[in-house]
Amino acid sequence: MEHIAELEDEYFQLRFFYSKDDSCVDWAVERLRHDQEGDDLEVILLASARGRDEILPLVEIIVDRYRGPERLDDQSLAGKYIVKLRQIYLQGQETIHSLDEKFTQLYSKLGYPNWLVMLSRNCEYATDVPAFVQPFEDEFEYISSLWDASRNLAEFEAQYSRKISDQHDINYN
Repeated sequence: MEHIAELEDEYFQLRFFYSKDDSCVDWAVERLRHDQEGDDLEVILLASARGRDEILPLVEIIVDRYRGPERLDDQSLAGKYIVKLRQIYLQGQETIHSLDEKFTQLYSKLGYPNWLVMLSRNCEYATDVPAFVQPFEDEFEYISSLWDASRNLAEFEAQYSRKISDQHDINYN
């Protein structure tokens, strides 16, 4: 199935951020338009689905079917999302305030992973304390660069160092 990674990404955002559910439906419509659904009933149903309650289970089935063992876990999807957020931030389309809301949700919904502690903390502090902007940006660059080079959580964790993250703090001297 073409563009299944896009659907997996949209599914993640729909589950974690309550984004617009029409992006998953648009994906299915595009597959139908290009005759790429291969008579997959769930893709056909997704193209006409309305509301999260209809969309989420259909997307779950489709992603499971086509991604199988290559399916990414939520932390890996979050990491890939963070890479995208950094690109958007560098383009000026995200702010520290908008990122703070997203990182707070991610941190909580992922069960407070160790690798997200400093990024979430520094972003939150940077919304009120200008001295935290640089430590936030340093940690954002560090985390996103590791995720960009990793295919999954295991690869990320093999490279991640909490000691490096802890260095992304303000200098109290």
